[in-house]
Amino acid sequence: MTNESGHSGRLGRITRDLGCLILRAVGAAVAIGLALWFVGTPSSPFLLASLGGSTVFLFGLTGAPAAQPRALFGGHLGSAFIGILCFQMFGDVLWTYVLALVLAFILMLVTKTVHPPAGANPLIMVHEHAGFIALWQPVGLGILILVLVAIVWTRLTPRAVHYPAGWFEKSPPSGPLDGWGA
Repeated sequence: MTNESGHSGRLGRITRDLGCLILRAVGAAVAIGLALWFVGTPSSPFLLASLGGSTVFLFGLTGAPAAQPRALFGGHLGSAFIGILCFQMFGDVLWTYVLALVLAFILMLVTKTVHPPAGANPLIMVHEHAGFIALWQPVGLGILILVLVAIVWTRLTPRAVHYPAGWFEKSPPSGPLDGWGA
C-alpha cells in the first residue's frame, strides 16, 4: 500500500538497488578472491593492482566497452607485453617507464583495446623487472579468472546485465582520437 507521497515505491526501489549493489559487491569479492588465490600473492602486490581496477569494471561497469573481453584481454596483455619488452631492452630507468606507458597507451588506442586499469601494467612490469612468463602468470591467469567469474555470476544474479555485453566490442567504440580533433 502506498501513501500520497509514494514512500513505499521509493523504499522498494532503494531495497532493490541495495540488493543489486550487495550482489555485485559479493561477485567482485568472489572474483578477485579467486584470482588472488589462483595467481598466488607474489612478492610484490603491485603485480596484482591492475586486477583490482578490472574487477571494478567487470562488476560495476559491466556493459561498458572498456569492460568487454576485447579491451580486457587486449589491454592487459598488450600493455604488460610492452612493459616487459621495454624493461628487457632498456632496463629500469625513468625514461623506460615513460616509454612503456606511452607505447601501451598508443597500442590500446590504435587496437581499440582501451582498458584503463591495464594502463598500470607497463609501469608494474618495468618496476618488477618482469619476464615474459608474467603474461601468463599473473596477468593472463588473473584476467581469465575474473572473466569466468563475471560470466557465471551475472547469469546467476537476478536482473543483472549479462557479461560480456559483446565479446569483440571495440573500446573506444569510435575513433581513437575522438575528442582531440575538430
